[in-house]
Amino acid sequence: MDRIRDLLVENDDPRNLERPADFDRKTSENCFTRLVHAFQERFGPSCSSGRGQDASFYGVIDVPADATRIDRSLNATMSNFGGFFVTARVGTDEGLPGVEESLTEEYATWLDGVCTAIGCTFVPVELLREPYDGPSPLLAAGDAALAEVLVAAGEAEGEEGDEDMGKTSWYDRYFDYV
Repeated sequence: MDRIRDLLVENDDPRNLERPADFDRKTSENCFTRLVHAFQERFGPSCSSGRGQDASFYGVIDVPADATRIDRSLNATMSNFGGFFVTARVGTDEGLPGVEESLTEEYATWLDGVCTAIGCTFVPVELLREPYDGPSPLLAAGDAALAEVLVAAGEAEGEEGDEDMGKTSWYDRYFDYV
């Protein structure tokens, strides 16, 4: 986990939020295609995939619950960074990992092997839940600043749950919209 954490820090470039300066579209496409193929081999043709736009992730793969044998959907995301970071989670929430479950040990071991074979780095959701403390300006931090200004100006009222507003995680940095 420490080595993966170090990779997250090393690849954080505040001048390039969407993709690294040395991003190679063809290499990314090939890697994502191989990842999708591995999911289709394991879970069948019901897997769907799509590309991200205006995001720090390259693409997502969704596996419906009925194909996973655990009665919950599976979602994997490949980042544009880290040559390439890949994470996955079980559940349906589209936001920060934490509401849904981490992968089963069987799926985590399988995905780590797939990532190693195609040259990616599997990043467990638990690591991505850690608070982001890097130099890149992320959207969630801007939301908090805007909310503070609006509340101070009397244009909005603080709401219950606002204490989490503006808190960012490593997931926000590498697997979210920018």
